[in-house]
Amino acid sequence: MSDTTSTAPSGPPTSALHLADEFINRRTPTQRVRAILYRYPAISPAIVLVVAVVVFGVINSRFLAPNNLSLITQQVAVIGTLGVAQTLVILTAGIDLSVGAAMVLSSIVIGNAAAGVGLPGILALVVGLIAGILTGVINGLLVTRLNLPPFIVTLGTLSIFTALTLLISNGATVQGIKLPDVITWTGSTFHLGVDVTYGVLMMILLYVVLAFALGRTAWGRHVYAVGDDKEAARLSGIRVNRVLLSVYVVAGAVVALAAWIQIGRDFGSSPNAAVDANLNAITAVVIGGTSLFGGRGNVWGTLLGALIVGVFRNGLALAGLDVLYQTLAVGILVIVAVSIDQWIRKVRK
Repeated sequence: MSDTTSTAPSGPPTSALHLADEFINRRTPTQRVRAILYRYPAISPAIVLVVAVVVFGVINSRFLAPNNLSLITQQVAVIGTLGVAQTLVILTAGIDLSVGAAMVLSSIVIGNAAAGVGLPGILALVVGLIAGILTGVINGLLVTRLNLPPFIVTLGTLSIFTALTLLISNGATVQGIKLPDVITWTGSTFHLGVDVTYGVLMMILLYVVLAFALGRTAWGRHVYAVGDDKEAARLSGIRVNRVLLSVYVVAGAVVALAAWIQIGRDFGSSPNAAVDANLNAITAVVIGGTSLFGGRGNVWGTLLGALIVGVFRNGLALAGLDVLYQTLAVGILVIVAVSIDQWIRKVRK
């Protein structure tokens, strides 16, 4: 008697095996682009930067001259460093309106500690570092202990730090000639194809360290988790307030580093320095692809954003456009960057 029993397939149906592939294939090209940009937020600012460099290089041959490229990197050093502090806060779905004022306060503390009190350069820098960290501690405690919105907290401390700066300095600038060499050292240059300041080198090293911390450590994963969903992070065992406080403290230390770089660039500490530093730092972060809603972005995108701002301002200046149009161009870039961020975020819906 012949066996008429049919043999069942040994594995799952082909359609089940390739369900994910079929789903992906049903995506439109626009959806695929959106998914890629969501996963790699630094791609779009990198494209913008390359296009801007090419365009400005074609418009004016002086743009790609070594001396001009050196000038751009020096201009970017301070904003790029402040951008790191701002990126950390924005990744947690907050914002720090006081980083510029905190930087100026730290620079004034350093300058007056050295020239006024007579402390050695290294000790003056340590005092400035402590001042920067304290600004972060104040912001962090107000946000975590009183549960106040970061926007309101830092709007208030912006005024407080500005007032303290004027009280300490009496509105006077400390000239670099009165400061120890170690304090103005960040403005010194070395040749690497183009003249590069030690402040720029310090900024790049800072990016390497923070990129590693955010991408390769538990602390970094917690920062992203808190920014993505605080309640979910809390339920998963993350001590949200401790993470937030640590972010503001680290941001304060970065602000002090930016103050050191600022002193070297200006060859002195002035209470009127970098009046638009905070807005430029936020601009660099937003253009660099970090979401204002938290949980998405990285510091390398911020560096690209800072370079884009520097390239646009420099390129438009060489093109003979008034500073008004430079500011207009940067404003348009911010609106476009936020619009793109909103569009990219729809990938989660």
